[in-house]
Amino acid sequence: MISAEEAEEFGGLSRRTLFAGLGLGLAIPAIGLVAGAPTASAASLMDGRWANPALGHFPQGGHFGASRPGGPHAGQDVTNSTGTGVYAAANGTVIRRAWGGGLPGRSGNGLVISHGHDQYTYYGHLNAYHVPLNAEVKSGQRIADMGATGNVTGPHLHFEVHSGGLGRITDPVAFMAKRGVDLGGGWPRIDPGSAGATVVVLQHLMRKHGHDLAVDGKYSSAAVAEVKRFQSAKGLEADGQVGPATWPKLVHTLRQGSKGDHVKGLQAALNKRSAGLAVDGDFGPTTTKAVRSYQSANRLVVDGEAGPITWRALLG
Repeated sequence: MISAEEAEEFGGLSRRTLFAGLGLGLAIPAIGLVAGAPTASAASLMDGRWANPALGHFPQGGHFGASRPGGPHAGQDVTNSTGTGVYAAANGTVIRRAWGGGLPGRSGNGLVISHGHDQYTYYGHLNAYHVPLNAEVKSGQRIADMGATGNVTGPHLHFEVHSGGLGRITDPVAFMAKRGVDLGGGWPRIDPGSAGATVVVLQHLMRKHGHDLAVDGKYSSAAVAEVKRFQSAKGLEADGQVGPATWPKLVHTLRQGSKGDHVKGLQAALNKRSAGLAVDGDFGPTTTKAVRSYQSANRLVVDGEAGPITWRALLG
């Protein structure tokens, strides 16, 4: 069985509700309202469409449902310093760019992105915007800077997921985990049938390991077979899922002067995070600058070297 939430992602019934909230990042769904959901696709939700919106740590009491004076906490807080990059969690359209995102009970500069099929994400307490209202954004694109605007005790991103209609809040950690994203900052998971920028990175890295894959952004049955061969050769479970066990075996530590398909993979990963690089396989000064800029924006060690920590952040 799949959940109604999963059914909606694949084009299901629209469900909407009003909510009221008081205080910092609060929202209380109305009672009732859920109708039946249609049969959904059997495809995995870990399909490469979603990305980690910010790097940082989970503060105590900042989890979904945490007790607040006006009601339960409506999202997940991710704490880092002011200016840390904030990224679109999936492709979509910016439909709100206003104080509190125009949502009841929120404060500070906020963005709401509509992802279609009645799914929305909210990004609160922003220090600066990087996209205008009505902008079309891509998964992983930088949209804002983390901040401390509004009713806060320190800088952080307040991240919410609304599934089934704007106001229909759900646990963002669980929602994103089902889609292969670890909000805590871990390696992503993608399953057979995935598509997009993360698959492009995978294909470049597999080519570096001697697997002759087309770089088309589609995790096809042929590509899955090659990944299973790779996993088997590395002593991993040959299940075709590319996740925390497989990515560390695929990536290489790269620095200025490196050349090849693994550098193309790095450049594609940086482009997912708005770098705008030519994917030429040459780790020259321009790629070095992009790595350093990404590291600085995400409060990583700024050394211009793409090691496992930088790779994990880029791919997440």
